[in-house]
Amino acid sequence: MTSSLRAQIKNFTDNGKQITRFDQLGNAVDAHDGEIAFFNGTYYLYGTSYDCGFEWNNKTAPFCGFKSYSSKDMVNWKDEGFLFDAQNPLWQSRCDGKTYGCFRPHVVYNKRSSTYVLWINVYDNLSGYRVFVSKAPTGPFLEAPEPKIAVNADMPIAGLNNGDHDLFIDDDGTGYLAFTDWRTQGTIVIEQLTDDYLSGNGKVVRSITAGKTEAPALFKRKDTYYMTYSDPNCGYCSATGTSYKTAKSPLGPWSEGKKISDNSCGGQPSFVSTMKIGSDTIYLYGSDLWNNAAKNEAQANFYWAPLQFASDGSILPLECMKIYALPRARRAKLEEFTAGCDISKGKQRLQLFTATKNGKLIDFEITTLKSGYPDKELIIDFYEVESGKADVDRRLARLMVSANAVSWSARVLKLRPKIDLIKGKQYRVVLSSKSSTGCYGFAVGKQAENSFDLTAISEDDGQSFSVQKNQKLKHSYLIR
Repeated sequence: MTSSLRAQIKNFTDNGKQITRFDQLGNAVDAHDGEIAFFNGTYYLYGTSYDCGFEWNNKTAPFCGFKSYSSKDMVNWKDEGFLFDAQNPLWQSRCDGKTYGCFRPHVVYNKRSSTYVLWINVYDNLSGYRVFVSKAPTGPFLEAPEPKIAVNADMPIAGLNNGDHDLFIDDDGTGYLAFTDWRTQGTIVIEQLTDDYLSGNGKVVRSITAGKTEAPALFKRKDTYYMTYSDPNCGYCSATGTSYKTAKSPLGPWSEGKKISDNSCGGQPSFVSTMKIGSDTIYLYGSDLWNNAAKNEAQANFYWAPLQFASDGSILPLECMKIYALPRARRAKLEEFTAGCDISKGKQRLQLFTATKNGKLIDFEITTLKSGYPDKELIIDFYEVESGKADVDRRLARLMVSANAVSWSARVLKLRPKIDLIKGKQYRVVLSSKSSTGCYGFAVGKQAENSFDLTAISEDDGQSFSVQKNQKLKHSYLIR
């Protein structure tokens, strides 16, 4: 299969903007600081959800939980739901904004027990982790007893003991946990796991890095073990470096570090997953493209790319704008959209559309989001375009959407205008708000060059609009 027919991993638009990935229902993929695993021919994305409004260190913010998505090509993603129910009082007390939070879901398969094992990072117990088991890669996962970790075992419970982690299974089935030791200012530690992968067994190597590092990812290529990590550590920071070390054993000794990126392609390193796809083996690197250190990271995106190696086994520097082809995955057509947020007092967005037939507009779906706690509703007006001048167009409907009805991540907002349309006639939808705090968002993508259904932006509360050339807002509609 030629590369032109393979599924492609593309992280940025041609002009360098981050691509927002959407699932099969049209909602932004909301699974961050986790990993992509490959089980039985399917890719599974695991991550922390932010869509419900979780914000780090915001005492009123709820915890959303951990989600998974599945895909055959890393392009088309199916929302598989939450790994377990985290909406109950117990999990809210462990992970909501009054705590330090819960992060980093990683899943491995244990061949001995035929179970999937999930580890998450928490800050309400001694070890810093909670462990779960399931018979399916998407759950539901059931909690096992708290794991025992040799490092910081004598420290206070619910302190900043152990942090960001990764799970690695060696060729002989031995499991390892690589993690951040916060008590030594961010050195990296690796501990061997018990045969069931539910706890450490006490065999450990400490201080693999000198400190001020986090987010390790452990993998093996040929007869060499590699560990990438965030260098330096910086929570929710975009553009921290990625370095790596090598060893002949997971328990060391480990080499000096080498840097492969100064900015992790605009993010912070999150994982490296070994994927055996037919006769090919890829080492998929991922970084979280955090949203400028926003406390709610629902708008964060992803950078994914196979690592490239030199003939001596060294990892080559990341090439951020490169497009990669996946082995054994058919190429899928995908529109590229980028989410943004700026609709507020004085600033509006407009989208034109042309009725494809006579009838009633019973459904209009547009992608939107919120950020920064808007204090007024999102207003959506529908107009019949009479002369091309906004001030004389006839308004057909006005819909008011409360801030509570709008998600933090980019999701489809379903509207029921129920207005009569005429085939071939053009209409415009205007998104506005009187909010003086925060903003409402949108997703914008490429429009066909010969299309008259343009999008535009107003900076003067709708008095005038500037056309955004060859662009459109993500939307769809149904006429009956």
